[in-house]
Amino acid sequence: MTSSVSVVELQDIRDAAQRIAGAAHRTPVLRSRTLDALVGARVYLKAENLQRVGAFKFRGAYNAIARLTPDQLARGIAAYSSGNHAQAVALAAREVGSTAVIVMPADTPAAKLDAVAGYGAEIITYDRYTENREQIGQALAAERGLALIPPYEHPDVIAGQGTAALELLEDAGDLDALVVPVGGGGLIAGSATAAKGLQPHITVIGVEPAAGDDTRRSLAAGERVTIPVPRTIADGQAAPTPGELTFSVNRRLVDDIVLVTDDEIRDALRFAVDRLKTVLEPSGASGLAALLAGKLSPVPARIGVILSGGNVGAARLASLLAA
Repeated sequence: MTSSVSVVELQDIRDAAQRIAGAAHRTPVLRSRTLDALVGARVYLKAENLQRVGAFKFRGAYNAIARLTPDQLARGIAAYSSGNHAQAVALAAREVGSTAVIVMPADTPAAKLDAVAGYGAEIITYDRYTENREQIGQALAAERGLALIPPYEHPDVIAGQGTAALELLEDAGDLDALVVPVGGGGLIAGSATAAKGLQPHITVIGVEPAAGDDTRRSLAAGERVTIPVPRTIADGQAAPTPGELTFSVNRRLVDDIVLVTDDEIRDALRFAVDRLKTVLEPSGASGLAALLAGKLSPVPARIGVILSGGNVGAARLASLLAA
């Protein structure tokens, strides 16, 4: 295992930004005077729901896949994911002329399954409550000779995800705090590396669903803690334990973790539609939910938030908003 000090550095993220330029979108930073007034701060929202495949995951997947050898690309790529990384790997593989096989939970939202299939990937399903996706993915890669690109336990994936924060800080300028959703920890590991590399004073705050606080517990314990698989509307954040690689970064660079309930996430989804005129998936709205629910105290003057994804079908969004 690479030492935690050198897993990913700011230069790796800058290199990733050059590598993905022209393939990934440079997503806009949204502003809302209504949101500023509600929160009592100037808020800058990085709209990764408008990224290719509808989530930040394309950044890391493309960065990692672009670094594979021609021989590895010819053999193909394997991944496991609850949805967004699956779509990202499927599209990135297609973009570079390779193929992908994705291991996905059987209860993945239909919109995500359909999108992965639409990008041309082969899908293998499993039961997320009784089977281990890492073991399935590793066995599949070994059996077929595929390059395994995990959703967060990979330095190139982490570096690619960090480009979202790099762009946000370039566009928004000096920030007092950066708020980032936490699942396996890859987005916040890359984002914290970029943010503290550029602005050492910045406070990095992670947001987890209340039912899935594995990273908060792990940071408090000083070691990785495993919890039962979370049952939350934020399916993209339903990780039972932080990644080993991501935790080695986050324990050094993340200042705090706050929790949001499913109802607070629903409120954020409504606000996004009503006031921001943008569609978010539950995981993508958790950072916004933390602000709207008053989870940051004291409130920093200038806050950046990564809206991590918008992959939710119309029928599911309607049911979430009606709940």
